[in-house]
Amino acid sequence: MDTANKTAIVTGGSRGIGAAAALLLAREGWRVAVGCHRHPDRAQALCDRLRREGREAVPFCGDVSSVAEMEAQVQAVVERWGQIDLLVNNAGIAQQRLFTEITEAEWDRMFAVNAKGLYACCRAVVPGMIRRHSGNIINVSSMWGQAGASCEVHYSAAKAAVIGFTKALAKELGPSGIRVNCVAPGVIATEMNAALDGETLDALREETPLGTIGTPEEAARAILWLAGDGASFVTGQVIGVNGGFVI
Repeated sequence: MDTANKTAIVTGGSRGIGAAAALLLAREGWRVAVGCHRHPDRAQALCDRLRREGREAVPFCGDVSSVAEMEAQVQAVVERWGQIDLLVNNAGIAQQRLFTEITEAEWDRMFAVNAKGLYACCRAVVPGMIRRHSGNIINVSSMWGQAGASCEVHYSAAKAAVIGFTKALAKELGPSGIRVNCVAPGVIATEMNAALDGETLDALREETPLGTIGTPEEAARAILWLAGDGASFVTGQVIGVNGGFVI
């Protein structure tokens, strides 16, 4: 794929899967806006690293659950680079909590970031893609959005919404030449999972047929594939990167 003058936005790009995806895309020649909310220093450091490598990268900072903030940030990227060719909706939060202990505020925030965030970002990006009759959207869900996780009802429900959003939007935007797909990672060695104790991680590792914990780079490579010409006839799909945990 000729990525010269192609622009990607990666939300939640300051760490974990998002940072790995931003690195891979930039090193393949994409101009990358690295999204962040609470860690602008990390996003800036990643952009500085990429620029030292001769890549084009800028921070993209804001709350994905805010339509106004996402429209302003996308407009800034468009003014800088002309258009958005790829949107990677990776920003997300997680929480382990018994269902009976989930507060209304926790439920609302889980859906605001993990589900409404897709709406806000796509609302800002899709009109330009429709005008050009070209574009690519990759949403990051979770295997728990497919299978459900005990003590993570709100997280599982929000990530299931990501899958439904992907399938519906793919049908709607396909006639405009826009692909929409989803990556559903399994247990990945990220900061989000760092809070899990060793016993829990060992149990998850044993339940994974490949017998290991995934890396952010392994999930990012699926994103990179969906972003490229090798996936040009792929839309509305959920790509599991989970070591066989969910089949």
